[in-house]
Amino acid sequence: MHSVPDGGEVVATRGDADALPSPPLLLLEPVADFLDKHGIGQGPLAWKRIGDGHSNITYLIRRGTQDVVLRRGPRPPLPKSTHDMVREARIQQLLRPHGVPVPRIIAVCDDESVLGVPFYLMEALDGIVITDTVPPDLDTPDQREATSEALVDVLVDLHDVDVTAGELATFGRPEGYLQRQVERFASLWKVNTTRDLPQVNELADWLGSNLPPSQTQSVVHGDYRMGNLMFARDAPARVIGILDWEMATLGDPLADLGYLTATYADEHSTATPLELSPVTRRPGFLTTHQIVDRYRTRTHLDLTPLPWYQTLALWKAGIFSEAIYARWLNGESPHDTTFAPSLKEGVPALLRKAQEYSRSL
Repeated sequence: MHSVPDGGEVVATRGDADALPSPPLLLLEPVADFLDKHGIGQGPLAWKRIGDGHSNITYLIRRGTQDVVLRRGPRPPLPKSTHDMVREARIQQLLRPHGVPVPRIIAVCDDESVLGVPFYLMEALDGIVITDTVPPDLDTPDQREATSEALVDVLVDLHDVDVTAGELATFGRPEGYLQRQVERFASLWKVNTTRDLPQVNELADWLGSNLPPSQTQSVVHGDYRMGNLMFARDAPARVIGILDWEMATLGDPLADLGYLTATYADEHSTATPLELSPVTRRPGFLTTHQIVDRYRTRTHLDLTPLPWYQTLALWKAGIFSEAIYARWLNGESPHDTTFAPSLKEGVPALLRKAQEYSRSL
C-alpha cells in the first residue's frame, strides 16, 4: 500500500492536480472528505491500484482499520454511454438480493467535482483472483476441476435470474440485443482505430448476415472470465464475487458463453492477447469443450450456433483492444510497457481467430 502521493496518478489536493498536464486518477483529500461523509475510517489514506486496469480503474483504499475498494472510469473525455459508474454499481445492487455473488456497494458518487468522473465504493472481499497462480488450498487436480466447474455454474446461476419483472426488467432491452452489438461495435471501430484492418468490416458483414435467434433473455455480464471472479482462498472452490460489471446489460446469455469459451485457455488452445488466466492450461481444469458441455447440461439451450457468439466475442475484443492501443499511442498510458504495445500485433491476431470461428459454423 502507498501512503504518499506519487505526483502524477495520485495527488493530495486540487492545487496539486491543477499543476499537472493531465488530471490525476485519485485525489486523496476529496476522497477522504467523501469517506468522512459516509463514516468510513479515520485518518490518512493508503492506496493500491488493483485489477487489470485497461478500462475502468480500481483502487484498494485503506483508512485506519477499514478497507474499501474505489472504482472509477478513465480520464475524460469519455465516449458516450461508456464507463457509467452509477449504472455499474446499480446492477450489482439489483443482483445481490438474487443471491448473485457481488461485492456490497457502500456508496455511489455522481458528483464529478470530487474526482472529475463518477465513482463508487464497494466492500473489499477477502479472496483471490486466479490468473497465473492458484492458492495452495485449491492447487490439487480435484480443486482445479471444482474451480472451473464453479466458473460455469456461477454463470448459469446468473443467467437464471428473472429479468422480466422489477427494476431489473428496465436495465436493458433484450430484444434486438445481438444486432445492436454488431452495429455499436462497428461504429466504435471507426472512432478508435489508427489503421486499416479490413477483417473488421468483413466480420461485421458476416455477423450481421448470420444473426442467430435468441433462445432466451438474461443478464449479460459482458466480460465473464476467470479473471473477473474472486474465489475464496480455501477449499472447496467457491466464487465469492463476480467483478467488473462495466458492460452488463440484458440480452442473449450465449454472448457470455461465447466470450468465456473464446478467451478461455486450455492445453489445446492457441494463445491470444486475451489469455488473461493462463493457469487454466494446467491439468485438472476443465477443457473448453467440457465447459460447453457443462453449460449445455445445466441450461438445455441449443449451443449449435455457439461459433457465431465466439466470433462476435473476439471481433468485439479486437475493437475494444484497438481503443486501448490507440490511447497508448496517444500517450495516455505511458506506464503500460507490455499489454498495450502488444496490441499492434494482438488485434490482428484476435481478428484472425474470430475468422476461424466464423468458418466453423
